[in-house]
Amino acid sequence: MATTDRQATTLALAHALSAAERGLAVIPLSRTKLPALRSPHRHEPDPHRCHGECGRLGHGVYDASTDPARIRELFAAAPWASGYGIACGLPPHHLIGIDLDTKTGTDSSTALRELALRHLFTIPDTVVVLTPSGGRHLWLTGPSDAAVPNSAGRLAPGIDIRGAGGYLVGPGSRTDHGAYTTAPGTAHLAPAVCPPALLRLLLPPPRPVHPATHPSAGDHGQGLVQFVLAAHEGQRNTRLFWAACRAYENGIGPALVAPLVDAAVNTGLSEREARATIASAARMTGHRP
Repeated sequence: MATTDRQATTLALAHALSAAERGLAVIPLSRTKLPALRSPHRHEPDPHRCHGECGRLGHGVYDASTDPARIRELFAAAPWASGYGIACGLPPHHLIGIDLDTKTGTDSSTALRELALRHLFTIPDTVVVLTPSGGRHLWLTGPSDAAVPNSAGRLAPGIDIRGAGGYLVGPGSRTDHGAYTTAPGTAHLAPAVCPPALLRLLLPPPRPVHPATHPSAGDHGQGLVQFVLAAHEGQRNTRLFWAACRAYENGIGPALVAPLVDAAVNTGLSEREARATIASAARMTGHRP
């Protein structure tokens, strides 16, 4: 490996470890901004089914960790990495990324200002990351009881959202197009709380559902089941993963496995995929599936 490549990897690892100290789960990225480690299932018929249950590396954002030893292991397995990704939607920050793009030829910053005026919210002072193309990533935090889905252009042309199951390229990363840097005066800030009016725009409207009751799960468990049942196509895995994480964090994970599987199957997931996602959430929160 060339000296410059080794230096880029060393620098990326240092930035990734620094982010982890702030409670941000990270993964190594290549110069293309994609996860540096290839999936061990890439030659299988359904390569996206496993979210790390096999114990091997290479599951993208599902590899994300705040554990320094784990992060070093990830980077050691990807010595070509020149950047790092920050997983969104995970505790403690439940990060939401507002990606103001410039490559579409639209003025995304003006579009965001118009949305703010129309819906009566103000973007607070927060971490801002400058992209090589001239765009900006605004970091916000979301609530622990709602998962913001990823979207591209849904909020407004040129505005992409990175939510649960997505990731942001971390400042200090180098790509084929240049470096990601923190905007002056924002590096010391913590991600600001997402304004409620903006959060309402980011969350999909819930669908009316009538789930079967599961008394052993309790009221909070019923809320999580409802959350999964309200998933639209494209959100089902993300919502199930988020709900399972909350269940294990609140000590009701084992009791809620069956209700969550039933809810996920009701939305169109297979039972096998639902159980794999819940097992992944258990490991992510430090529990045994």
